[in-house]
Order: sequence, then C-alpha cells, then structure tokens
Amino acid sequence: MALEMGLWRADGSKLERIEPTSIGLESQLETYIESDPTMLGTSLLLIGRQVPTAHGGYVDLLAVDETGTVHVLELKRDKTPRDVTAQALDYGSWVSTLSRGDIVAIWNSYKPHKPFEVAFAEAFGDAPPEDLNTSQVFTIVAATVDAATERIVRFLNEGYGIPINVVFFRHFEDGGNRYLARTWLVDHEMQPTKSGSSGKQVKSKEPWNGQDWYCSFGDDGTSRNWVDAATHGFVSAGGQSWYSRTLKNLPVGGRVFACIPGSGYVGVGTVTGTATRFDQLKIDTGDGPIFLASLPLLGNYTRPGDEDDEIAEWAVPIEWTHTVPKAKAVWQKGMFANQNSVAKLRQAFTIEQVSTAFNLDD
Repeated sequence: MALEMGLWRADGSKLERIEPTSIGLESQLETYIESDPTMLGTSLLLIGRQVPTAHGGYVDLLAVDETGTVHVLELKRDKTPRDVTAQALDYGSWVSTLSRGDIVAIWNSYKPHKPFEVAFAEAFGDAPPEDLNTSQVFTIVAATVDAATERIVRFLNEGYGIPINVVFFRHFEDGGNRYLARTWLVDHEMQPTKSGSSGKQVKSKEPWNGQDWYCSFGDDGTSRNWVDAATHGFVSAGGQSWYSRTLKNLPVGGRVFACIPGSGYVGVGTVTGTATRFDQLKIDTGDGPIFLASLPLLGNYTRPGDEDDEIAEWAVPIEWTHTVPKAKAVWQKGMFANQNSVAKLRQAFTIEQVSTAFNLDD
C-alpha cells in the first residue's frame, strides 16, 4: 500500500486540505539535497554529485556521515521499480569497494579547493575517523513510488536487513508559500551494511608510512609541562597503565609529532631510546648522562602510588627537530587527534600541515 502524506490548513474549527503538486519536484530534489543534506534527517557531508562508477552510470549523490559510513543517494525520477532498486544496489556494491583514497579523490573532484579533512571537521566538529567507508547505506529519493517499489524495498530491508530505504518528498503550495514534506518508507535508523562481507578487504584507512607517530602530551602546567619536554628532550605519560602502555610502542628511530590536547602540535622529533620510568631515565646533557628527574623541572612527574609501574610516569627520550611554545601550537580543523597517548599517524593532511608550519621540508 503506497504511503500518502497529507497537509491541511487549520482555520479556526475548519480544516482545508492542501493538495500536493509535483511539477518539477523530482528534477529539483537533487539540487535541494545538495544545498541542505540535513533535509534527509541525518547530518551528512556530500562528497560528490553525478559520480561516475567503474561500470558505467553515475551515482546521483554520494555522502558520508560522522561515523564514516558512506550514503548512496539515488533519485527515482522516471525509473521503473526494478531499475531504481537495482541501480541503488548496483551502485552501492561499487561504492563498497572504494578505498579511503578513492573517497577522498571523489571529494577532491567535487570540491577541489578545500581539503576533505577540513570539510569533515566543519560538518561534524571532529576529524574524519581513521576507518572510512567500512559500511554503506542506500537511499532512494522520490516524490512518489508505486506499490511494487515499496514491496521490493521492504522485502530487502525488513526481510534481509539490507540498509535500503525510500525517503518521500511532497511539494505543497499555499497562499504563495511553498512547503516540502518528508517521510520514510521504513524506519530510517538502519544498521549499515559492512564492506568486505564477501571476503574482499577494502582499504578503509590511510596507509601508514611506518615512521610517523602521534603523541599526546597532556600539559596541564602542573603535573606535566611542555617546556620541560621541549628543553630536555622527552615525551611522557602515566597515571594509569592505559596512558603509559601505548607510549611504550614508540620505536627507536620513529618520528614523533607531539600534540597538546586543546592546543595543537608543538614539536616533531626522533625517538632515541625506549620507554623508561621517568625517575629512572637518564639523558645526555653534554656533561654526561644525568637523571631526568634530578633536573630543575616545571612539572611534577610524581604521584601517590607511583612505586607501582602501572601508576608511574614513563618517558621516552626525543631528539627534537623543531619545537614551538604551547601558545604557538599548530592546529587546524580536520587535524588528527586521538585519545591514546601514542598512535600511528596515518593522516597525510596533518603531516603536511605540521611539516609546512615547521618548515620540515626545507
């Protein structure tokens, strides 16, 4: 049974039905959605319009949400029930094979003057997730569909859990004012389909160069201070094993991008030794090795119970290539940040921005 949307003008105790019009609506929907994708009821960043596929045909609209799920938006226009559903699934199967680099390339063709990471951060308030396009959602956009299309979509969605749905728009005019009404065929809070379910691995993450690491340096000015780290050459973390555990992943020879949460990137350097308890780490001051903890430090790197290695502060010696004061930290929307003390730095955008700011390529 086809869905029907009604709109009535309430004038006192009298109701007058406003009849929908469809003149030109389906030809305008693509433009409407592009101008404001929130009209679909979900926060989306459009990454492409009329995107050519590898097998012929064009995806009407392609978008991502804040989780990195890719949304395939296919407009019904004058397609038959079989064509519109088959096309959405066909395009979706192609999208599921796209790597992270493919997704970014589609964006670059669509909006070449703004980095994808910046646009994502502006849309959702954070950098893109490391995993991108691990799942997909398929949406048919229409003014009306016939019973056969509804039947097919319900069968796939409700019977087999395929995340395909129909969003309906109806156009109303009343007294010179124009309105769009929206409804969904089935509950649109669907579980997206996962890429790689057929056994094919999709590269959803940026490749790691095997060298660069992100390090979060929690400078609160009291227990830990960036001036100490920049002056004496180290990064540190501790208080719980959750914080110090990842610090121990830093390999000798690895390159570290130090970031102060809430401020930005403040240093880049090379790891010169393995993780050691802060109170046991010796550094070379030029006059021979000396315990780091014996130096005049602004931070207090001790805490109650730190005789336990899991609570103690741990440090890794770093030979800094470039550092800046906390007040001059480098940050831009879309840059990589992570809740772990140390993580592999895959995001080329962050590496490029920091390298440029620190003149590392010179």
